[in-house]
Amino acid sequence: MSDYDQADVAEPARPPLTEARAREMTAGLREAMDDIRRSVAVLAARVRAAHAARVWVPLGHPSWESYCAAEFGISRAQAYRLLDVARSLAAIHGAVTAGTETSRMRHSGPAAAAALDYGLSQRALIAVSSRAQDVAELITRRLATLARTGLQALDEATVRSVVRQAVRDIRTAPPPLPAQPPADPTIAELRRAADDLYASAHAIGELMLEVAPAYLSDTDAADILAPLCEEIGESLEHGLAARRYAMSGDRRAMHGTVL
Repeated sequence: MSDYDQADVAEPARPPLTEARAREMTAGLREAMDDIRRSVAVLAARVRAAHAARVWVPLGHPSWESYCAAEFGISRAQAYRLLDVARSLAAIHGAVTAGTETSRMRHSGPAAAAALDYGLSQRALIAVSSRAQDVAELITRRLATLARTGLQALDEATVRSVVRQAVRDIRTAPPPLPAQPPADPTIAELRRAADDLYASAHAIGELMLEVAPAYLSDTDAADILAPLCEEIGESLEHGLAARRYAMSGDRRAMHGTVL
C-alpha cells in the first residue's frame, strides 16, 4: 500500500546513551553556551566603542537607531538593548579592574580582568543596566573586603563568583526609595532612629563579610561566624541577616530580627 500515513511509521530504535556519550554531549553544550557568553562580551565592547565614536555620523545616518536598522536590520528596541548590555559590562569591568589592581589576583591583575568571562546572560545585564553603578559599587566593596581578609588570592573563579552574586543581588533588590522627609517630626525622628539601626546592622554585616566572604553560602558562613557572634554577644541569626543586608543593601534582609 503506497498511500500510508508517515506519522504511523516507527522511528528506528536508538541505542541507549552511555554515560561517556552523555558527558561528551554535555561538554559540547557547555562549550556552546560559553561561546555565546563570550560573544556577548565582545559585542558589548564593540557596541560601546561604536556608540561613543558616533559611528553613524560619517556614514550618513541621523541616529544610532537608524544606523542599526540600516546596517544590521535590527529594531530600535534591540539597538538600545545592545547599549544597555554594553553599559552594564563596562561598569562591571571597571569595578573588577579597579578591585584587582590592588589585590593578589593571579594572572597579572587588570589583563586577566579584561579577558575574564563573567558568565552573565544578556537578560541579566539588561535587567541591571539602570543600576549599573550600584552593581559596580557592590563589586568594588566585596572585592575590597576579600582583599583585606587575605584569606585567598582573587583568582578568576572567585572574581566571577563575586560578580555574578552582585548582579543577582542588585537584580532582585528593589531600588532605594527617594528620600522625602515626612512632615510629622515624630515620624522623622523614628525614621532617623531606624536609619541608625540599619547603619549599625550594615557595619556588623561588613564585619561578618570580612570573616565569611560573600561567595560562601549561609550554611557555610554559619559554621565560621558562630564563634565570632558568641564573642561579640550577637545572635548568629542576626549576624547572618546583617551579612545578607551588607551584601544586598536590601533592608528586607533584616526582617524578622530586632529590626
